Amino acid sequence: MNITTIRNATIVVEYAGKKFLIDPMLADKGSFPPFPNSPRQDQKNPVVSLPLSIDSIIQDIDAVVVTHLHTDHWDNAAKDALPKELKVFSQNDEDAEEIRKAGFENVEVLTSETVFEGVQLIKTKGEHGRGEILKMAGLVCGIVFKHESEQTLYVAGDTVWYEEVGNTIDTHKPEVIVVNAGDNQFLEGGSLVMGKEDVYEVYKAATNAKIIAVHMEAVNHWTLSKEELKSFSHEKGINSNVLVPDDGESYTF
Repeated sequence: MNITTIRNATIVVEYAGKKFLIDPMLADKGSFPPFPNSPRQDQKNPVVSLPLSIDSIIQDIDAVVVTHLHTDHWDNAAKDALPKELKVFSQNDEDAEEIRKAGFENVEVLTSETVFEGVQLIKTKGEHGRGEILKMAGLVCGIVFKHESEQTLYVAGDTVWYEEVGNTIDTHKPEVIVVNAGDNQFLEGGSLVMGKEDVYEVYKAATNAKIIAVHMEAVNHWTLSKEELKSFSHEKGINSNVLVPDDGESYTF
């Protein structure tokens, strides 16, 4: 497999001969307002530019996975750029209907038994925060990729560490895990995605896995920097397992 980090949660996964685009946020830097009630109200989103052209990002994509419909995972630029006949996977019927309203003709809801051209796609649970903030954040999912020719990949999505993330790791034993680790927060309510301690919990649950940290420094409510996560990983002695890529960087496994 090859995983290219684009920006925020947007990644391109080449897996068993198929090319998947995950959670595309393709807008130009500063195209939409800052998320309210959160840090950096002087910075419009996205706060950084794409590392590659949109055309090169979407070239030869076989399918898109949208884990949920928040703007930093599925934006108007992506809706405009992607071919409407392209296969799109969503987390539930409600999201699928919204994606169809944007003109997409081939939308399928992920299950625990989805198969796309020989690649097994397993929908996993996630919690987009803890406590009261969950009601506002809404439903999210992750996804496990399996194929006999590949190592198992777990893309956790917008979730904090909690019991079900551990259960997914125990069940599927992924060799590669992608975590959204910017510790994004509003001014109240706590973490919406993983912070450094959450990443450490993922490591402890999967000590032999490579963990790729994304969803960092791209939208205005991030609180954990790439450098801080690198330093933390070094201090914990897990820096060979925890990879903190620059936008546009690729890994092959």
